[in-house]
Amino acid sequence: MDVEEQQVRLRPPAHRVSPRAVWYWATKAAVLWVVLVAPQVIWYLNDDGPVAPHVAVAGAWLVLAAAHLAIMPRWRYRVHRWEATDTAVYTQTGWISVERRIAPISRVQTVDSERGPIERIFRLANVTVTTASAAGPIKIHGLATADTDRLVSDLTTRVAESTGDAT
Repeated sequence: MDVEEQQVRLRPPAHRVSPRAVWYWATKAAVLWVVLVAPQVIWYLNDDGPVAPHVAVAGAWLVLAAAHLAIMPRWRYRVHRWEATDTAVYTQTGWISVERRIAPISRVQTVDSERGPIERIFRLANVTVTTASAAGPIKIHGLATADTDRLVSDLTTRVAESTGDAT
């Protein structure tokens, strides 16, 4: 084991994502719940039967939607973390199941940033760090655009200075 591998340890990353990510995740979840209500509306409009089943389903839907919208974004914000050091990129993601990932800088192949239309509204962006890992790329969602630009620039510099073969 070389010195670099000895220094890279799986640990909690130091930085949280942008606080605006809470509103971004809540908005995306709200859109999902609006889409999920469409079948219920179609069912109600095409059913001449009793109203009680529709009220029960609508009530359950509202309770689930409210709980999801109230809990999930804040919980994700508490869990999602990231960090880039001279030796590795660390992430922690999830809200029901938490995943920690680490990618040594010497194994990084590409660093990409993405700003979708909803992210732009919230001034957020995502960073994808691709390695040769079978687990797939490391993704950091919900970063402020300034943090994203700085992270991509720093990682690009570190990867260029690395003596690894990125495999």
